[in-house]
Amino acid sequence: MYPTINFYINGEFTSGNATKHQSIINPATLENLGQLPIATTRDLDHALQSAQAAFESWRHSSPMERSKILRKVAQLCRDRAEEIGRHITLDQGKPLAESVGEVKSCADHADWHAEECRRIYGRVIPPRDPRVRQIVVKEPIGVCAAFTPWNFPFNQAIRKISAAIGAGCTIIIKGPEDSPSAVMAIARIFHEAGLPQGVLNVVWGVPAEISDYLIRSPIVRKVSFTGSVPVGKQLAALAGAHMKPITMELGGHSPVLVFPDVDIARVAKQLAYFKIRNAGQVCISPTRFYIHDAIYDEFKKTFIDILANINIGDGLDPETDMGPLAHERRLATMDQFVQNALKHGGKIELGGKRLDKTGYFYAPTVISELDDQAQLMTEEPFGPIAPLTRFHDTEEVLRRANALPYGLAAYAFTNHLQTAHQVSNALQAGMVSINHFGVALPETPFGGIKDSGIGSEGGIETFDGYVVTKFITQR
Repeated sequence: MYPTINFYINGEFTSGNATKHQSIINPATLENLGQLPIATTRDLDHALQSAQAAFESWRHSSPMERSKILRKVAQLCRDRAEEIGRHITLDQGKPLAESVGEVKSCADHADWHAEECRRIYGRVIPPRDPRVRQIVVKEPIGVCAAFTPWNFPFNQAIRKISAAIGAGCTIIIKGPEDSPSAVMAIARIFHEAGLPQGVLNVVWGVPAEISDYLIRSPIVRKVSFTGSVPVGKQLAALAGAHMKPITMELGGHSPVLVFPDVDIARVAKQLAYFKIRNAGQVCISPTRFYIHDAIYDEFKKTFIDILANINIGDGLDPETDMGPLAHERRLATMDQFVQNALKHGGKIELGGKRLDKTGYFYAPTVISELDDQAQLMTEEPFGPIAPLTRFHDTEEVLRRANALPYGLAAYAFTNHLQTAHQVSNALQAGMVSINHFGVALPETPFGGIKDSGIGSEGGIETFDGYVVTKFITQR
């Protein structure tokens, strides 16, 4: 059964003062799964006050205590991965194996933060005067407000929660209203792991209203957001107006460069399956394909053959390779990209339309012969559409790959060491992966540059946005 969705405030699961609710829809079947409460300002005030009260003691908690709780969280994630994954598939749509894998990988994130939170070190600075002591300490920044997206609802939330809690902060998180079961499951796991009341608070509601209210509150001292570039810029501007530090993981438009010295069949298969992961609704999905002219035709044929034979359906079906888009509005967006591509001389090689079946299904789509001014080449489609274009030399393709204001992830496939070295240095992205898809691990930093964001999550950088630096000098 689909779980009941509530707020989680001050250690209690409650519907609070909500008088309005929102339906939760299964995007594969259009079934109504349940109702989600919409927070009032009284609910938000309750969450703010609870987080502030909890911070007064949690800030002084032992890193060993925080580590112990995060360890328990990791184990509970592993124990409940199948159940939680099933609920993610119901409200988000991705294949069950992807959902379960998302939860299991998040156990590793909790474990990583459990270890690293014990190593938030300061330092001693040798004084000029031997009678003086000079030290630098790292202190938790305070109450954090976090906003997380629907495409990886468990992963994106637990990264922020684990970092904030591990650093000694408290947090209020507004998860995705369309796929809320994952964040609800995280709250239950932390609750059962023994997290003190008020350290974690979960609210739901109208995104713009909640973000505005929380960011303006003097109680909130840190803002973290994962989502689109336009919304991220609005929230960053609001946070900046109140001098609040931010972590922003925003959209990208990831280029992938395929050079002529690769195993074409292997690379085409890798890219095809990575492209349809979560129906292309992945911020680090390859979205601009630059294929060397010498192998373009063979790559295109192999790539299309693979995508033409994938299984599309309900994510609960074990035979499904790709599920539905998460929202009905995403279907119209895909059509818009396709129509614009046709105006720019694009040729539909595969798909290019909605599937005639119940649910928000869109066919895997391959479009060739596009110019670089087409919408598909300048804006992230966030769906199962792959534009294939040719390139002739390395300098040319690097100029094209770096031409946009985005810089989240970039990929290159080559067996030539010099080429790999050149492109890894030249690609303007926060994460560059050569010959595989090696980003988003707990021990590695995840974040972008330019319009794709500010700051990183994961790796030893994971706590940077949740602590402040204090210099203490004493004589």
